[in-house]
Amino acid sequence: PGLVVLFSSGETSASGQRVYDWLFQRLQQPIRMAVLETPAGFQPNSALVAERVAEFIAHHLQNYDPQVTVVPARKRGTPFSPDDPEIVAPLLRSNVIFAGAGSPTYAVRQLRDSLAWHTLVARHRLGAAIVLASAGVIAASLQALPVYEIYKVGDDLHWCPGLDLFGAYGLSLCFVSHWDNKEGGAELDTSRGFIGKARFVQLWGMLPAQTTVVGLDEHTALVVDLAGQACHVIGLGGVCLCRAGQEQRFEHGQTFPVRQLGALQMPGPQAGIPREVWESVRAAQAEAAHVSGPSPEVLALVQDREGARACQDWAKADVLRDRIAALGWEVRDTPRGVKVLPIN
Repeated sequence: PGLVVLFSSGETSASGQRVYDWLFQRLQQPIRMAVLETPAGFQPNSALVAERVAEFIAHHLQNYDPQVTVVPARKRGTPFSPDDPEIVAPLLRSNVIFAGAGSPTYAVRQLRDSLAWHTLVARHRLGAAIVLASAGVIAASLQALPVYEIYKVGDDLHWCPGLDLFGAYGLSLCFVSHWDNKEGGAELDTSRGFIGKARFVQLWGMLPAQTTVVGLDEHTALVVDLAGQACHVIGLGGVCLCRAGQEQRFEHGQTFPVRQLGALQMPGPQAGIPREVWESVRAAQAEAAHVSGPSPEVLALVQDREGARACQDWAKADVLRDRIAALGWEVRDTPRGVKVLPIN
């Protein structure tokens, strides 16, 4: 599976740019990013919300020459449905999929068992990175916090079933973005995702004992590397893990094992994904690799060359570079790492 980046906020800020830079350095070029409009699909300006993210990536990460596409999967039963294959099609070839601001509960209603969600999960299982922010983070929970319903409407404290992105990996996780929010000032506690500490304690008590609540400070991201079984905190604040009545905090720059979130279990690649979706995603990935991606043979030679360079065996490194070129690929050493580009 690919990396999962969870932004509390700041996904279009200087701190967010550093997170994308960290991520893009670890992905195979070219960067093909899809911005899923769904969480804000109820807003009349949802297209603008998504476009701002796309423009931020295209402008501030231009060194990576990212190809960014907005996916207007706004609402079921409309011409912009997350179940429409034409609307969802850009997800098939994307190696980064983003879903951000909006309403967590709206995102869950529109994405649950949808073609868009199954495609996102399938792409992630096959290596694509998933980037979620704010409402998108909460929606990916086992139980999603209905922020607007409680904070704005005054509903009784409750949780709503979420999309449970990590459930297939044996992890029972509930995410709360804006963990350290202070917009209420001295008069109103708006921390814990605008819910406040006192009400959050009650909500925490409603969850099963094995559930871990992951609180994300603003302008902070948690990167979950399931394959590497490690979590990285990047940003201006920290991450708080709440389980079994205890809280544990990790600050920017710290790394901790995935087992701190629970007992990790790797699922079968197709688990929970409809067969037709899985087959279409695999076919699209194979086609994209054939057209624009280096073969496993080329990647193995690149890795061997890096080993030779690390040992300062420059003659061997040059021979390997020539072998890679003979297969139609150029190895380019840059300050950001090695790039493998097709020879035109």
